[in-house]
This record gives sequence, structure tokens and C-alpha cells, in this order.
Amino acid sequence: MQQQIKTYTNKHIWNVSFPIIIGLLAQNIINVTDTAFLGRVGEVELGASAMGGLFYICLFTIFFGFSTGAQIIIGRRNGEKNYEAIGPVMVQGIFFLMVLAMILFGVYYFFAGNIMRVMISSEVIWEATMTFLKWRIIGFFFDVFNVMFRAFYIGITKTKILTLNAIVMALTNVGLDYALIFGKFGFPEMGLEGAAIASVMAEFASTLFYVIYTFFTINHKKYRFANLKSIDFKLLRQVLEISIYTMFQYFISMGTFFLFFVSIERQGQHTLAIANIVRSIYIVMFIPLNALSATANTLVSNIIGEGKAGEVPPLIRRISRISFLIMFACVILLCIFPKAVLSVYTNDVSLINESVPSIYVISVALIISSIAGVFFNSVSGTGNTRSALIIDIVVLIIYTIYIYLTGMYFKLPVHICFSAEIIYFIGLFIGSAVYLRFADWQKKKI
Repeated sequence: MQQQIKTYTNKHIWNVSFPIIIGLLAQNIINVTDTAFLGRVGEVELGASAMGGLFYICLFTIFFGFSTGAQIIIGRRNGEKNYEAIGPVMVQGIFFLMVLAMILFGVYYFFAGNIMRVMISSEVIWEATMTFLKWRIIGFFFDVFNVMFRAFYIGITKTKILTLNAIVMALTNVGLDYALIFGKFGFPEMGLEGAAIASVMAEFASTLFYVIYTFFTINHKKYRFANLKSIDFKLLRQVLEISIYTMFQYFISMGTFFLFFVSIERQGQHTLAIANIVRSIYIVMFIPLNALSATANTLVSNIIGEGKAGEVPPLIRRISRISFLIMFACVILLCIFPKAVLSVYTNDVSLINESVPSIYVISVALIISSIAGVFFNSVSGTGNTRSALIIDIVVLIIYTIYIYLTGMYFKLPVHICFSAEIIYFIGLFIGSAVYLRFADWQKKKI
């Protein structure tokens, strides 16, 4: 009876989700701060941070996709109470991702300039983007640790640490952003480069905090962290059987979103600046959904590990209801005070006024995403990451065609281009709902 209460109540869902929400809120202060500060430096810097940041995130999502697969396995083992199998998943994941980080760093070093030349039409924005990436790319080596620690703590449903960690990240980034972008407290005025360095240092602070906290508070014997000094190829293959699909899924999803900004960039610096401001707001508004989606992912995996697959559908509906109500309230506030929110990012009146229509469009997308995101992450939570990838690819094909027609071919206003997000989440919801209703996911072994 105790387990049933654990998996069904809103309180338990909220106990897992709330620290993730606060953690993501603090982490997104980095995104808000970078955009807000650079918005006061210039449109070129704002556009370059968007292009460089999205390129970085495209590669980062490969790490995040692997960690999501690892999180699913950790959640399943946690539900099975097979705690000794959890530590090896995390440690082997760090080994694997560190090698991958070195490979991706090499890809960036040799090919990024040519790739970005194809993507960016403006020479000025290209040069600024490469300046930004020169420093930002170092963050790869800290992301390796951060995503795996996140997967561990979410997988075992001990998410309060995420809040503390994100506060450390946010304080580090805000302080260094202000100091390095504008040249305060005796630091040189570095503008765009300062923003990139501040982000890397914030990620380093996050890694340091995770290591210290885990060393002093986690039972190493319980999770078998000790004496793991070599690569276990058998275990890595098991993790990759789940993770490879989430790695491709996240990379393709973010890569397609990057293409959205490539199409916008061809309409000029001013339009790109509008898109970057709206993107920043969009990402912040996603915080409750991302937290509840991560909760759905790990609780579905935990419940199936407990042998209670029949409890999954009502759990998904409950989390979706919470997600919808929170998102609806946030969207109402955003639509009532769009200019007040936009003024956080820029004091340019024309940018503010021209961004308002896009705010209304993304608000519709956010409402739909509040349910679609939970359903989609629940598909991954069942361990059927291959099916999740297939659903996402089908929807992204439609999405890509739409952004090509609206952004590149017809060059329609930016708010029309953003309507692609509405189409994406409608497709994602339909695909996920059909899968959860008719597919035989209950017997998936991982």
C-alpha cells in the first residue's frame, strides 16, 4: 500500500519535480543573463550568442541524450532496489562521455569554422560566433560530469541537490557575466568572449559542487562507486542500447531547431535578434515542463522496475494535468505582460514591439507542449527509446519542411516561423498518445 501511495500522489510527483524546477530556473538564469546583458551590447553580439549557443547545445545534446538513457536504467534499477548496479552505470557513463568529449572537441577544432560558414550568411555574425565558440567549447569537459550526476540524482529520485547545484551555477555565471562582459571589478571588458568564459566557469563550479557533495553525502558502498577504474564494455553496450536512440533524438531535435535559426539569420541581424530574445523566453517558460517531463521519465521507469506497469497510464495523466495547469498560469501572465517580460532582455523599443506577436505564437505552442512533452518523455521512460526516436523523426520531417517554406523560401515574418513549434508539439502528442495506447511497451526489459 505504501508503494501505491508513493507512485500515485501529487505530493510525490511534486517532491521530485519541484527541486528540478528550481534547479532549471537557476540554470536558465545563465541563458537569461547572457541574452539580457548581450542585448545591451549590440545586435551582432546577441545574434552571435544565439548561433554559437545553439551550435554548442546541438553537440551538448549528444551528452544529454546518453545521460537520459543512463537515467532510465538507473531509475529501473532503483525501482528494482538493485542499488549496487547504479554506481557502475554512472561511472562508466563518465568514462564514455569523456572520450566522446575529446572527439567532439576535435570535430569542432577542425570543422566548426567551415560548418558555420555554410550556416551563417553574415560575415560579421560568423566572426563573432567563432569568437564566442572559441571559449564556450571548453565547457564540454565539465558537461560530461554534470549530465551524469544529474542522471544519477534524478534516477534515484533525490532531486533536491539539483536546486543547490543550480544556485551555485547561477551565482557564478551572473557575477562573472557582469564582470567580464562590461569590465567590472577590475576585469577587462570582454563583451561576447566574457559571456562564453562566464558560462564555462559556471559549469566548472557545478562539477566541483557535485563532486564534493557526492563524496561527503552518498553511500559509496550502497551504489558501488568504489573500485571502478576501467571501462566495462559489456555495461556500456547495455547502456548504449537504450541511450543511442535518445542521443540521436536530442541531437536531431536540437539540430532542427538550429536550422530554424539558420533560416531566420538569412532575414538579417534585426530579425535574428528578435528570434534570440523570444527563444530565451521560450526556454525559460519550458522549465516546468522539462522538470515534469524528467519526473515522468524517471517515475515511469521506477514503477515498471517495481512490477507495476498498470499504474503508468494514470500516472502520466496526473503529471500531464499538473503540467498543463502550471503552464496555463505562466502563459496567461506572459500574454498579459509581454512587453514587461521583453524589457528584461532589451531596452530597444522596436525589438520589444516586434517581438510581441512571436510571444503570442509561442504561448499556444507552450500550452500544447505541456501535455505533449510529458507523454513523449513517458515513452522514453518505458525504455522504448527507439520508438521515441522514430516518433520524433517523423514529426521533425514535417517541422523541417515547414521552417524551410516559412523561413527560407517565402521569408515570412518571424512570428509565422515560430508557428512551426505548434505543429511540432501537436505531432509529438499524437505520436506519443497512439504509442502508449496501442503498443506493447509493458514488457520491455532493460
